[in-house]
Parts: sequence; C-alpha cells; structure tokens
Amino acid sequence: MRRTARTLTGTALAVAAAGLATTPAHGARAATAATGTLEVYPSTVIPGGQVTVNTKACGGTAAGDATAVGAGTFMLAPSAHEGDAIGQFRVPPSAQPGTYEIVAKCAEGNRQVAGDLIVTLSAAHGQTQPRGSVKTGVGGALGSDPVQTAAGVAALAVAAAGGTWLLHRRARGDGI
Repeated sequence: MRRTARTLTGTALAVAAAGLATTPAHGARAATAATGTLEVYPSTVIPGGQVTVNTKACGGTAAGDATAVGAGTFMLAPSAHEGDAIGQFRVPPSAQPGTYEIVAKCAEGNRQVAGDLIVTLSAAHGQTQPRGSVKTGVGGALGSDPVQTAAGVAALAVAAAGGTWLLHRRARGDGI
C-alpha cells in the first residue's frame, strides 16, 4: 500500500511540475504573438548581401527601416501567405560587422516590430568551410612531402623499365 501511495504521489508531483513549467512558456509565446516580430532572412549576412524580412504583425503594408546598417528605408507589401508583409533590402558593401536592429512600422495601427541582423565578414557565420583533399585512400598521390613523392616516382620508373626489359627479352626469344 505504501509503495503504491509513494508512486502515485511522485507521479502527481511530476505532472504538477510539468504543468507549471509549461505555463510560462505558453504565456511568453502568446505575448510574442500579440506584439509580433520581424523575421530576418538570412539572419547573418556579409556586406553586399540581400536580406528578406517579413512579419505577421502588420497584416498588410509596412515601412521598413534598415538605416542602422546603412541600407535606408524599404517597403513591406502583402505576401502570398495570409496576413504576412514581406520586403527586401541590400546590405551596403561598406557595412561593418556587428548586430543591427531592423525595424518595420505597420501602415495600420501604428504598430512597430523589430528584428536583428548580424553582419559578418565571412560567408558562413559559425560554420567551417571545407578545405583540402578527401581522405578516401584513393587519389591525392602527390602528398606534401617531396622526398616521398620522389621515391614513389623513382620506384614506378624502375618497375616500368624492368618490365619493358623483360618483355623485350621475351620478344627476342632470349628467355628469362
């Protein structure tokens, strides 16, 4: 009986704790949906790159402001997705690395939404670009060590010369 009571009590406490843990997250999500955000794609860009922004907060048109990064103003227009407003701008080639706030002011209701844009000097922020050869065991015979390369070429030359000499003797009938 005690074992069953402890199990039920533990289960009840776990369910209650899970319920309390999810309530603030749901409340925060509802608050975000009510105020809206400006989604920036890609969120990380190099100078000279094209950026697309969209928001569900405006429901129609909006005036975008990317002067923080030096791109000036741009318009957001209704998109194919119901309630979305979408716009584009180009980051100037002279933009400096950093995080910039991009703002859009809705045409109706005077609502303002914002999103962050990160400008970097490398094309892939947080990612490494592949370099070098693939280590498959095939190809890449010319390694970085010139002594090993020369030894390999010499061994191939000796083998080719020996094979040619043996074939020549056999063709003449000298025997091996």
